[in-house]
Amino acid sequence: MKVFDKPKALTDAPLHYCPGCTHGIIHRLVAEAIDELGIEGKTVGVAPVGCAVMAYDYFACDMVEAAHGRAPAVATGLKRAMPENIIFTYQGDGDLASIGMAETVHAATRNENITIIFVNNAIYGMTGGQMAPTSLPGQVTQTSPYGRDVKTAGYPIKVSEMLSALDAPYYIERVAVNNVKNVRNAKKAILKAFKNQVEGKGFSLIEIVSTCPTNWGMTPSQALEWVDTNMIPYYPLGVYKDKGAQKKED
Repeated sequence: MKVFDKPKALTDAPLHYCPGCTHGIIHRLVAEAIDELGIEGKTVGVAPVGCAVMAYDYFACDMVEAAHGRAPAVATGLKRAMPENIIFTYQGDGDLASIGMAETVHAATRNENITIIFVNNAIYGMTGGQMAPTSLPGQVTQTSPYGRDVKTAGYPIKVSEMLSALDAPYYIERVAVNNVKNVRNAKKAILKAFKNQVEGKGFSLIEIVSTCPTNWGMTPSQALEWVDTNMIPYYPLGVYKDKGAQKKED
């Protein structure tokens, strides 16, 4: 008896990601949400520039490639042109929190009815491990060989906290995928974010604390532990905004 199968919303293409990278887990969770809601035929994903630049090879739904950082702007155009379709972006921290920060903030403050999957692994992965907007204080990268100095580079950007201060966004949650419990919680959050869009509720962003063993210079198991000991203390998991829950409380 088969108890585990590939989601229909994923293609058969082998993933190109490094060993231990959690992009594969996140891809699966997104695909499972699409399958469970039965929306593959009307879903359009927007691929970023970064490690997930080839996401169009892996998701079975229609995909659009966006210029670096512009995925929320492209998603806005798609959603406004085709409001009956489900539009999601899949972005890394360099794509979303650096060159694409303006697009992210303005899509959020307009409460665009889109879903953003934001992968935070605290480093630029595809281009060789440079310091990202989310790199931790003291973190060693290719461009911060002595560790991130907050006096010159500033502090990491906490995207979920920042966007939750805006009035408009409907749902913002930070999750992780470094153990079974966290993967299950991430699945619930991603499913909820897509369901919010199906129900026309507005802007949802799920920030997913992820790993980059290659550029962190760690084994996959060490990277998973590093998420617990370093990433999550700086980027606490949890719901940062949920207007649906607020309405129930009121």
